[in-house]
Amino acid sequence: MLFSDLLKLSLRMFKARTMRTILTILGMGIGIAAIMLLVSFGYGLQRALLEKITTSDALSTIDVARTTSVSPPLNQDIIDKLTPLPFVETVIPVIELRGQTKITGITLDSNAVASTPAFLKLEGLKFLFGENFSEENRGVVITSGMAKAFQKDPESLLGQTAVLTLFIPKETTNAKRKEEIKIPIEEPFTITGIVEGDDNSLYISTASLSGITLPPATKLKVKGRSTEVLPQLRGAVAELSLSASSISETIDQANKVFSIVQIVLMLFGVIALIVSAIGMFNTMTITLLERTEEIGIMKSIGASPFSISLMFLVESTLMGLLGSVMGIAIGFFGGEIINIIFNLVATNFGGQKVDLFYSPLWFVLAVILFGAFIGFLTGLFPARKAAKTDALDALRYK
Repeated sequence: MLFSDLLKLSLRMFKARTMRTILTILGMGIGIAAIMLLVSFGYGLQRALLEKITTSDALSTIDVARTTSVSPPLNQDIIDKLTPLPFVETVIPVIELRGQTKITGITLDSNAVASTPAFLKLEGLKFLFGENFSEENRGVVITSGMAKAFQKDPESLLGQTAVLTLFIPKETTNAKRKEEIKIPIEEPFTITGIVEGDDNSLYISTASLSGITLPPATKLKVKGRSTEVLPQLRGAVAELSLSASSISETIDQANKVFSIVQIVLMLFGVIALIVSAIGMFNTMTITLLERTEEIGIMKSIGASPFSISLMFLVESTLMGLLGSVMGIAIGFFGGEIINIIFNLVATNFGGQKVDLFYSPLWFVLAVILFGAFIGFLTGLFPARKAAKTDALDALRYK
């Protein structure tokens, strides 16, 4: 018997028992949709979190800091030792100071971070409005949290004047007693950009503070040539008796947690799929009983047991495949509807839009193939039983 003939016989049931077939495919689709929605939700949360906390440049960057008070200061000597290393792309000193910021007549305690314009990119900060400061201008970049502390719309602060007062740590003989020198900066700065952040921080160029005696760097931003060289970079930093940390470590831990979450969510979806598979198995079993006499006729005219079993397997696999496609569609549109509703609520309460659902292409294809495989499995028992049915017993079956 030709495969085309088997395919026609398998598809004939879609016409003969249309409603039952559609309901079986729909049940399979709901099970697949459950997996699609739940796992896509896990992927969506993972992607949303990683987009919030990092950039590609930040992943290949480490923070170098002093481990103890006896560690060498982060001065130019340390920078000169790290810069020539073949796996180091750039080394940026960062000075963190306590300060006060006056904008639109309101003064607020803040954290001032002095570095180069490249720091914001290596730190993984993302611009909401405006642009970065430069070495030439007296620009300053503030966080959205700082803008809210001033009770201002972040975008409205672009171009506004900011007057800074810095508190420079003073060296004392008493290590337990910390003193600071208050230094008002007479020449004001201009707000050029707003970055994401909940703290009251601002970022300025170290060159704009050239007239002030600044303390050694609080930390160094060391960018490697790729994420693969980070172990070598950490080893080189350890040899200098300094500590190294990177956001990639946090990302790795987050990915491990999300992998567990996705597995748990998938298990819930698999439970729904098992229920759907039982319904499909029931449909195939009923189909076997209804077509017993037909099987006897096919065997009496020469149809082989393999052809009989293949007919049932093709039918069940097709239903599984169609159920998968339907489930992908239900899961996708269901996710879009939930996403729209969630973002409407979030924006009404002052939050930001976020994509809660994300489905990698490989995952979609894997789900489709998995659904077809489940359909194949549900057809194995009826196909095997049909192949073993005696032709005479089948013809006498009523």
